[in-house]
Amino acid sequence: MTPVVVLCASLLQFLLAGTFFVIPAVGRRRGPVAQRAAEDEVARQEISAAVLARHRIDFGASRASVVLAMSIGACLVVLALLDLSGSGTVRILSWMFQGVVFVLGCVIMPGEVFTTRYLKAVARKSDDPSLRSLDVEAFVDAAAKAYPSWFRGVIAARLVLATAGSLVVISLLAMPAASDYFA
Repeated sequence: MTPVVVLCASLLQFLLAGTFFVIPAVGRRRGPVAQRAAEDEVARQEISAAVLARHRIDFGASRASVVLAMSIGACLVVLALLDLSGSGTVRILSWMFQGVVFVLGCVIMPGEVFTTRYLKAVARKSDDPSLRSLDVEAFVDAAAKAYPSWFRGVIAARLVLATAGSLVVISLLAMPAASDYFA
């Protein structure tokens, strides 16, 4: 029988994988609408919407980012399933992959959760007077309204699952009950 610690680790991997499928799918579908809303808000502030493109501010999901995210999600699903099968080799791969996901969670994902704060800092440090004069909060809010109300919660959940969740998965798979199972 599969130990509870392995079941819990796999469940966390499945939950995290789900966020890697949902976020890019919604971003790809609703991103163009969100981008137009942000551009409209910038234009309402009497600043050329081209400032967003010039500084690579995009509220959508590119094809490459969708493929990358879904690949990460698929890897997590495979690892979770193989962890449940009791493969000791896969346990080591899970430790390694969760470590990489933890780093991604610490480095990349906070910008998705704290978008306004991140973009305000970018604008403040910019040499571009158009970007510095933007009401960042207004155009980020305009873009956010194009997404479903639950979307921000999924983004926050991914950050928590990628950081704290990864540490928990690594710890659970290192417990004696897991070690006995993978032996």
